[in-house]
Amino acid sequence: MPLLNKLGSVSADDPRAASLARLRLAITAFFALDGFVFAGWVVRIPAVKEQTGASASALGLALLGVSAGAVVTMMLTGRLCRRFGSHAVTVACGVLLPLTVILPPLTHSPLALGLVLLAFGAAYGGINVAMNSAAVDFVGALGRPIMPSFHAAFSLGGMVGSGLGGLVAAHLSPTKHLIGIAALGLVVTACAAPTLLRHPAPGPVDRTPATANPGERTRPRIDSRTRLLVLVFGLIALCTAYGEGALADWSALHMEQDLHAHPGVAAASYSCFAFAMTIGRLTGTALLERLGRTRTLVAGGLTGAFGMLLGSLAPTVWLALLGFAITGIGLANLFPVAIERAGALAGPTGVAAASTLGYGGMLLGPPAIGFMADWFSLSTALTSVAVLAAVAATIGFATRRVATT
Repeated sequence: MPLLNKLGSVSADDPRAASLARLRLAITAFFALDGFVFAGWVVRIPAVKEQTGASASALGLALLGVSAGAVVTMMLTGRLCRRFGSHAVTVACGVLLPLTVILPPLTHSPLALGLVLLAFGAAYGGINVAMNSAAVDFVGALGRPIMPSFHAAFSLGGMVGSGLGGLVAAHLSPTKHLIGIAALGLVVTACAAPTLLRHPAPGPVDRTPATANPGERTRPRIDSRTRLLVLVFGLIALCTAYGEGALADWSALHMEQDLHAHPGVAAASYSCFAFAMTIGRLTGTALLERLGRTRTLVAGGLTGAFGMLLGSLAPTVWLALLGFAITGIGLANLFPVAIERAGALAGPTGVAAASTLGYGGMLLGPPAIGFMADWFSLSTALTSVAVLAAVAATIGFATRRVATT
């Protein structure tokens, strides 16, 4: 029987099928763990701010520790994945991330908070590169565009983490809550780690020349053209993450300030976006198989641009909420496809570079929106998300010969 069926997925008669199924579940668990732990920390930021006595500006500087730790670690993690394998590095970071999330509520000054957030950010950046590298290898082995399903697990983990945090915030101190998050995270790592450690990263199926030695894997050749393409796909990730960061920080304020929405309704604006993005990622594999990468990138970017124009310029609350939901659906699969293409071109180095650019976009979005809101208005500033979504669509079309449909 051929290793691949006509749809490009692993044949049911392939002896690796059961192994790949277990491996997919394990990688998915780490994506969900990442979203769950990070969301658990985010919902306790107000309580930690009060505990440390930090002013708004001091807290902002302390929170930069997460960003600094992540950005510095991402490129280092790419090198570690090349040396030790993405599976081993994913497991190591899967231990470090839950352990470091315990540290912030143990601090009592903004300086100490910033220092421990450097460690947390390093673990967060590390696991993002390592697990995405593992996912890229898996996608190549399976022969199906399932990258969005892994990112859907991250989104679902974040939704569960934030929802649980909201439920327990009034009953548990930040320390007890985050210790519980850490304990659950370590249990997930302990359950998923043996599968990753027993199975090396699979190579692409049916792509090894007949003359090659069994088990030999061809590593991507990283020349100047490849580096440029990785940066181009990283720009797509940046454009998408810019929108995520902007909506997370500014959508509720836009609803209250510009549309005079009730605070409860305003708070639902980002939830609409995040929920729609999760749905978009859950259906992303089917969409990619039907449309291909190029059409998915172009259609997603244009849909996101339309949705954001509606969300930022709509005259009524409900039209704005609809716009945010459309934006989430449109942007859902841009980041996963960009990371997958960068990894396919340059391995862990490509994943690290594209992830760093993407994370940079998430950091750039909120302050950029703030400055533009001061110069113009908040609703006008939010249209920059639509502009960058259209840029992502344009890049997707321009790279159509690389992003094979």
